[in-house]
Amino acid sequence: MNAPLNPTDPLVLFMPSGKRGRFPVGTPVLDAARQLGVYVESVCGGRATCGRCQIEVQQGSFAKHGIVSSNDHISARGPKEERYDRVRGLPQQRRLSCSALVLGDLVIDVPQDTVINAQVVRKAATDRVIERNSPVQMCYVEVDQPDMHKPLGDLDRLKVVLDTEWGWKDLAVAPHLIPQIQKILRTQLPDQPPLEDGKWGVTAAIHRDMESARPFIIALYPGLKNEAYGIACDIGSTTIAMHLVSLLSGRIVASSGTPNPQIRFGEDLMSRVSYVMMNPDGREAMTTAVREAINTLIGKVCDEGGVSREDIFDCVFVGNPIMHHLFLGIDPTELGQAPFALAVSGALQVWAHDIDIKVNRGARLYMLPCIAGHVGADAAGATLSEGPYRQDRMMLLVDVGTNAEIVLGNSTRVVAASSPTGPAFEGAEISSGQRAAPGAIERVRIDPATLEPKYRVIGVDKWSDEDGFEDESWKTGVTGICGSAIIEVVAEMYLSGIISEDGVIDGSLAARSARIIPNGRTFSYLLREGREGEPRITVTQNDVRAIQLAKAALYAGVKLLMEKQGVEKVDTIRFAGAFGSFIDPKYAMVLGLIPDCDLAEVKAVGNAAGTGALMALLNRDHRREIEQTVKRIEKIETALEPHFQQLFVDAMALPNKVDPFPKLAKVVKLPERKVLEAAEGGRRRGREGRRGRE
Repeated sequence: MNAPLNPTDPLVLFMPSGKRGRFPVGTPVLDAARQLGVYVESVCGGRATCGRCQIEVQQGSFAKHGIVSSNDHISARGPKEERYDRVRGLPQQRRLSCSALVLGDLVIDVPQDTVINAQVVRKAATDRVIERNSPVQMCYVEVDQPDMHKPLGDLDRLKVVLDTEWGWKDLAVAPHLIPQIQKILRTQLPDQPPLEDGKWGVTAAIHRDMESARPFIIALYPGLKNEAYGIACDIGSTTIAMHLVSLLSGRIVASSGTPNPQIRFGEDLMSRVSYVMMNPDGREAMTTAVREAINTLIGKVCDEGGVSREDIFDCVFVGNPIMHHLFLGIDPTELGQAPFALAVSGALQVWAHDIDIKVNRGARLYMLPCIAGHVGADAAGATLSEGPYRQDRMMLLVDVGTNAEIVLGNSTRVVAASSPTGPAFEGAEISSGQRAAPGAIERVRIDPATLEPKYRVIGVDKWSDEDGFEDESWKTGVTGICGSAIIEVVAEMYLSGIISEDGVIDGSLAARSARIIPNGRTFSYLLREGREGEPRITVTQNDVRAIQLAKAALYAGVKLLMEKQGVEKVDTIRFAGAFGSFIDPKYAMVLGLIPDCDLAEVKAVGNAAGTGALMALLNRDHRREIEQTVKRIEKIETALEPHFQQLFVDAMALPNKVDPFPKLAKVVKLPERKVLEAAEGGRRRGREGRRGRE
C-alpha cells in the first residue's frame, strides 16, 4: 500500500532508506514505515514490549527536502514507552515507533543496531598481491641497564641501540611515550627471549613515511612483540568500507562496512553542504557522526580478526572531497560553490589520536591527496589501484556514486572530472527505490512479446518465475528496487519498447498489457503487485526521468573528457565502487551510462578506492607514486565548460541522441533509432562549428 498523498499532511522521511511520504497527523511512525516499505522490526505486534522498533528523530533544517524536523513534531513519550524505559532502558534520543505518533514534518533515522535485515554493504577486499614496504617497522632490541659510570638516560640508551642494530638515526619519540619509557624498560615478561645480564628487552614500533622525514618511535613494548596492524578505510557518501591488515605479512585479517550515518543529514553531497550552511552545529554533528561510525567499525574488524585496537599503528583513509573535509573537521562550505576550493588538496599525515580515532595512541593517519574540488582522495585511490597512467591504452575509470568521479587517460596524459549524478542510482528519488538490502529487487528481465517481467531479489536464490520463489521470498519480503535493478529495468523497458529513446512510457501499450498503468497524465510500468504487507512496485515516468538525468550527467562528463583527450572511443572501461561492482556492463551501455566499447573490455573492479588505500597502507612507495601522479592529472570543471550542456542534452536519449553504439549493436538488438539521421547531421554541424571556433 502506498502512503497517502494529501499535500497538507506532514512529510515523513526515513533514513538511511531515503523513502518518504505524507501521513495524517496521529499516524504511528511504525505504520508510516510499513506503508512505505521501510524495514522496522517489531516482534511484539506494537505492544511496546520487544523494543525492536526503535527510531531516532533528527532535528534541524533539511533544505533539499523542504523539511524542518523537530522533537516537537512527534508525540511525547506515553505510558508504554515510559514503562519500557523503566524495565529495559530506552536511550534518551530513542523512541518506540509503535507508540510514537506523527504530529509534523519529520526526518526519522532507523538505527542500524536495531535492524536485522540491514543494508548489505558490498565493498569487498582485493585479492591482488601488494608488495610490502610499510612505514611501520617493529624493532626488538636489548638495552643496557643504567650504569652510574655512564649517566646516559634510559631513552637515550634506547636510541643508541636502535641506531647501532637497526640503523635508525635522529629518532623522535611520540610525546605520550616519554613518561612511560622507564616503566616499560623495567617490565620484563615471562616466556621472552633469554637476556644477557644487565640487559632489558623491548620492541619499538617505529614509523617513517618518507625517507626524508624524521622517524618516530610511536610505541614501545616490554619483550618481543611481533604483531602490528593497520586499517585502510574508504569513506563513501553512502557506505564506509574498512580493511584490517597485518603490516608484517600483508594479510587482510578482516573486512567490513557500514552505512555512512551522515546520510540522515542529506542523501547527496550538496545537501550535506546545505545542512552545514543552515545549521550552526551541522559540521560538528556530521564530523562526530562519521568518526563514531569509523570507531565502531574499527571495533568490529578487530573483534572479527581477534586483534586489539592498541595493535593498530597506521591508518590510511580515502574519501570524496566533502567526506574528506568533514572527517578532518573542516567546514566544506567552500566546496558548495564556485570555484569549489579545497581547504587542503595534498596528502596529509596526522596523529590518529588527534582526530579521535580510537587506535594506538601513537598511530599515524595518512590521507591520499585530492585531485580537484569534486574529485577526491577516493578517485586518487582508484587511480592508484587501476593505473591508467601506467599503460598505453586509453582507460576510462568511473566511480558511480551520488557524485560520479571520472578519470580518463593513459601513460601520455590523464584528465579527470566529476558529474553530479545524484542518489538516483542508489535507490533514492525513485518511487520504489531503496538501498541494497534483503528484499530489494537487484536483477530484471522483461519479455518483449508479453511485457511480463521476471526479477531476482537479494536474499533469494530463485528468479521470480521459478517454482518456490514466492515461498522463499516471504523470508525477506519484496520491498523495492535497488540501484543495479533500476539500471536494468529502465534498459529492459527500452529494449522491449515500453519506453521510447526519449524515455517516454508508451501509454498505448496499456491495451496490450495490464502492466502499463495510468498515473495522472503519464503512465507507469507495474513490476510487482505487492502481497499483503508489501508495497506495490512500479516504475513511473518520473523514475525514468530521474535515471535519464543521472546517466546523462555521467555520460556528458565522460564525453567532455574524451573531447579533451581528442579521442572518439575508449579502449577499456573500469567500473569502480560498490555500486559499480553490481552493474551489468551490457545494461549500462544500453542505458547510455558509458560510451560504446567492446563489452569484454568493460569490467567491474570493486572498491578500487579501498584497494588504493590498501596499497598506500602496505607500501609507502605507493604514497609517493600517487602524490606525484595527482600533480600531473589535468582537472576539468564540467560546470565551466560551455559544451557540457549540449553533451548533457544529447545524453538524455537512450542510449544517446548523437553517438552510435556499433559494438553494442553486435551483441544486443537495439530498437530502431528514430532520431539518428537528424542527430548525425547535428553532430557533424557541431564538429564543424567547433573546428571553426578553434
